[in-house]
Amino acid sequence: MTRPHLRLFRLLRQLRAISIYAILGFSCSTQLAHAANALNGKNLFLNGPVSGGVSCASCHGPSPANNVNGILAAANNPAVISSAFAQNLGGMGSLFNGKFSASEIADLAAFIGNPSVTAAPAASVSPPSLTFAGTTVGQTSGALEATLSNNGTASLNVGTISIAGGAAADFLLVAGGSCANGSIVAASSSCTIHAAFRPTVAAARSSSVSITHNATGGVSTIALNGTGNAVPQASIATSASSVNFGAVLINTSSSVQFITVSNSGQAALNLTGITLGGANTGVFTLGGSCSTQTPVTAGGSCTVTVQAKPTVAGNFTASLNLASNASNGAASISLSGSGSTPAPAILANPTAVAFGTQSIGSTPANQTVTLTNSGNVAVNFTSIAVTGSAAVAIGAGNSCGTTLAVGAHCAVPLALTPTTEGNVAANLVISSSAATVQVGITAIVTAKATAKPELSDSGTIAFADTQVGKSSAAHTTTLSNSGTTALKITSLVVSGSQPGDFILGGTCSANATVSPASNCTIETSFKPSAAGARSGSLLLVTDGGAQFNLNLAGNGIAVVTTAPTLSISPQAFDFGTSAIGGAPLSKRFSLSNTGNSAVSLVSATFSGPFSAGSDATTCPAFPFALLAGTSCDLLVQYAPTVAGTSNGNVVIQSSAAATSWTISFTGTASQASQPASSNAAQNTGGGGCSAAKSGNDPLLVLMVFMAAAVLVWRRRQSRHDGKSSR
Repeated sequence: MTRPHLRLFRLLRQLRAISIYAILGFSCSTQLAHAANALNGKNLFLNGPVSGGVSCASCHGPSPANNVNGILAAANNPAVISSAFAQNLGGMGSLFNGKFSASEIADLAAFIGNPSVTAAPAASVSPPSLTFAGTTVGQTSGALEATLSNNGTASLNVGTISIAGGAAADFLLVAGGSCANGSIVAASSSCTIHAAFRPTVAAARSSSVSITHNATGGVSTIALNGTGNAVPQASIATSASSVNFGAVLINTSSSVQFITVSNSGQAALNLTGITLGGANTGVFTLGGSCSTQTPVTAGGSCTVTVQAKPTVAGNFTASLNLASNASNGAASISLSGSGSTPAPAILANPTAVAFGTQSIGSTPANQTVTLTNSGNVAVNFTSIAVTGSAAVAIGAGNSCGTTLAVGAHCAVPLALTPTTEGNVAANLVISSSAATVQVGITAIVTAKATAKPELSDSGTIAFADTQVGKSSAAHTTTLSNSGTTALKITSLVVSGSQPGDFILGGTCSANATVSPASNCTIETSFKPSAAGARSGSLLLVTDGGAQFNLNLAGNGIAVVTTAPTLSISPQAFDFGTSAIGGAPLSKRFSLSNTGNSAVSLVSATFSGPFSAGSDATTCPAFPFALLAGTSCDLLVQYAPTVAGTSNGNVVIQSSAAATSWTISFTGTASQASQPASSNAAQNTGGGGCSAAKSGNDPLLVLMVFMAAAVLVWRRRQSRHDGKSSR
């Protein structure tokens, strides 16, 4: 090796060492701050933020190992995820900014780095003991309830539930609880056990409920205590041991809280005192049907009402004290809350507006920002204006007046007029009696031909009131391309508080292309899973960088029904592209029993190249019963054998006559020779919670320095060789 080449070799070796140290230092610095929990990261990845919204799995599939959208770049590296959120890559900022804490982002990165992490159940009971009121020998007390919870990450399999030990003959399990021998409690779910006291002698008696299961320890117990009485006595019970009024605006009355007082004994209950005690008795007002003048008959009840009206800010506490002739003594209910000062607050959706690439001289592009009063008093606007660029202005149809009521919405339309080539950066500034809110606005204006996406809707899509479990009429939104080149949809998802209550359909879909002068349709419908106001947000992102947000709102109406109630999320799914003969692509579908009784699921019939998969966390094999208030995951795999578009579904049949649910599937089969996981990894279009590739690669700077160093060395060597030749 010549001397010049030797110097070059040493220089490159030194630069390589520097790059390795830099990578190691960067990697370590991102991991020391938090002991990441991969299991919690898995839960967040599959189910979305704790506060609600679209899940990472909806964009990347159930396992990061497939590297969809290049997500493995975030393996054990939370900085990559945080950076993607901050830059709003593929709409990620709109979906997730402020929804994950730093520790949760670290947990997500840990799961991405360890996608095969296993789950386990964890059993707990609450309360740990049940104490029954004094009961006459030979009589049966009212039932008391205990809850068996699965705080783990895998299904809890219940073995047997029985009374064991001590005076077991004096206690019994009674109907009304949802736990049963052989039942399954899904992760983060629970069931209840009801027990009663029937003393055989006049004395203190004790025993316990024994519950066997597959969690650590193998058994959980609930202590049982009661006293047998020789003669009938009254016994007092209350529907709550504490009442928290939450935050109450000062000098404003709270909602009325109701406390039921019951006599579970065998003699009349005489109330001798209904009083308030404690530090802030003046905050509360009592009412109701309970009275010291009217006895409560055996098995009967009365009601005490409590209302709070704080006059100063800060916490307030007191107690409601009930004195009586009950054998189990006096009853006391703690009362608490906090007085809050007026706090106006404004939320903007989206938090960033991206017009994407626009051609000079094209017609103005339009988008809308929705403002919501999330505070506790009306907001007074002083100014709503655009700063930073003359290319962006507030368009026609601004519905934000001078005030905005609590919980109300208004819309600010924005118009971009592309006149000068270059980047556009502006801010929508909302000044009001609340804190100032700024919404960043970006665009790229070019002389080249571009696509021009436009939505037929802006603001909020409001659905008619819909019965829980039923679907509303579909609303159609049209995406048009009035530009001169084709556009591609890189992301089309529903996020927000209750994304599972809104269903997407239509001809628009992720990875679909819209030609110039053409359009596609987005069909949204409302299928509430619970009563009350429900909301979501539709996010559409194109390959030109344009992002559109549409608020979705509806009201669920509860009705009494005996039909099985099963909520499925999502109700349709596109598996994307899979290579024939490669590893199957997988997707989890959540089956939730939102009713008040168990649903018997007898079969799941698949069509097309789709089939059921299983692991330690999926639903049991069919047939099985899904208990009220619980859920499980149905794992579906896509393994095509014929090239082209794949269509299919699964029909889940209930034991109830003519009751079934259908999940629709689509996919595209490719003849490509690479494995399906490698093929999936090429989907770097961004969208959702993608750790999509960008220009912010930490190795890029090092590579630039290395290239510059080599160029400098070569120039010096050239001059040296020139001098030597002379």
